[in-house]
Amino acid sequence: MSSAFREATGLLRIAANTGLSTARWLIDAGLHTGQKVARDLAAGEPPVKIATELGAELRAAARDALGMPEPEPAPPSTEDLRARGAELLRKSADVHYVEDRHPAYARILDDLTPDEARILRFLVTEGPQPMVDVRTNRPLGIGSELIAAGLSMVGRQAGVRALDRTNAYLNNLFRLGLIWFSPEEVDPDRYQVIEVQPEVQAAMAKAGRAPRTVRRSLHLTPFGEDFCQVCLPPTV
Repeated sequence: MSSAFREATGLLRIAANTGLSTARWLIDAGLHTGQKVARDLAAGEPPVKIATELGAELRAAARDALGMPEPEPAPPSTEDLRARGAELLRKSADVHYVEDRHPAYARILDDLTPDEARILRFLVTEGPQPMVDVRTNRPLGIGSELIAAGLSMVGRQAGVRALDRTNAYLNNLFRLGLIWFSPEEVDPDRYQVIEVQPEVQAAMAKAGRAPRTVRRSLHLTPFGEDFCQVCLPPTV
């Protein structure tokens, strides 16, 4: 019997002595676990894998019953990291290995708000978007002061609920590698709509005499395009 399994059963014995309601809860958990084991055996899962998963489930059940937090996982050792790196290189050399999605996509979804998902969907369907910076006007641009950066209509057009958080959303999407801010312009006519928006006009008034706007654009990265294709396809 593995040490993990012995730990789990020991915790269950302690929990069973803490009260009738706890014991009943543990019985229910045990029945669920037993049914899962039976299904795994019938499906032909390896016994070692079943025993490992059983120990993990029993430990979790016992800790829940006792109100004990899960222990912090130990950081991976140098040997573990090198083994994982070697496995990646092995797969890269295997012509039969197919990776249908990037392993980071699940973690990225955990780091997105619903509004950020709306922005990504908008960029997928509508393409690159114009944005402007507002600066003070100085000769040759020397000493020009940035008044407001990254002003756009992306949040409004995407229909986000917290419009005032649009720039924070864009910063997070940039942090995740899904979007990038290009110094290149899109269609010049599209900037006229942005430059008459109240927030842009307010920034220009703050900039003083003859303020200057710097035209830029917002794009999905190739990584962001693939992420949206896998996780946020337009047909969903």
